[in-house]
Amino acid sequence: MVQQLRVLQSLWAMERRLANEAEWPLRTQLTMIRDAGFDGAGVRFIDPAFATEATHVLRDHGLIWQAQCYPKTVDDLKPVLDLVARLGADHVNLQPDVRPLRLHDCIPFLEGWRRLADQADIPVHIETHRDRMTTDLFFTLQLLDCFPDLRLTADISHYLVGREFAWPVDDTNHGLIHRILDNAWGLHGRVASREQIQVSLSFPQHQGWVELFMGWWEYAIRSWRKRAGPDAVLTFLCELGPPPYAITGPDGTELSDRWQEALQMKDMIRALWQRIVSEDQPPPG
Repeated sequence: MVQQLRVLQSLWAMERRLANEAEWPLRTQLTMIRDAGFDGAGVRFIDPAFATEATHVLRDHGLIWQAQCYPKTVDDLKPVLDLVARLGADHVNLQPDVRPLRLHDCIPFLEGWRRLADQADIPVHIETHRDRMTTDLFFTLQLLDCFPDLRLTADISHYLVGREFAWPVDDTNHGLIHRILDNAWGLHGRVASREQIQVSLSFPQHQGWVELFMGWWEYAIRSWRKRAGPDAVLTFLCELGPPPYAITGPDGTELSDRWQEALQMKDMIRALWQRIVSEDQPPPG
């Protein structure tokens, strides 16, 4: 038995949103993902017809998927879990689309979603994301105080922007991010700066941010490997979003090629994983 990393590509990130060009058909997107060597995709499980078509193609290609959902109530999760029971999924990625002002008001949502997940025997991860229950770093840390075993999908780009950490990031803020990563059972991949949610991986001026996130992802992987079982699977979803996430010039054209950068991110994360695994191997003899 051996722990494994699976690198997925977000179908949302496959959107081009070009004024004068059609979107790639779904099957074209999925074929590109397969041919590029990804292990699977992130699929919205809100539209059953879309989820059925996407997962059918992914299964035929021998790929996996995570099920994305955005419930506003506890019961909103039920049809998603029913669909996962029928179509399968590595796990459900839940963006809690509610914004209680008080910690106490969050508890019934989290307890309800966790109860439904346990009853269905389907893993559900709560994503850290702006404009959701988890929008604020400090608030989310208080949620972890209430639910120390809460399984998160860590998209830490939102916290760097939301808190606008000073540069260089100090030990206190590193420690706050590490607390989130110590509860991460999946990762969403995007590099942010303290002012922008998504910056190009390849531009020279962004390399400090790339190094920051690679360091955080290394911490997350090492933390997960200590907590997870010997045959567990960690998913890393490359999620370089279309405009307005992607920065554009005056004509609306993106300043970098997100697809090529997704391929770059995939290779960077796999190389990081291999380095960590090799370092954790006991010396021969």
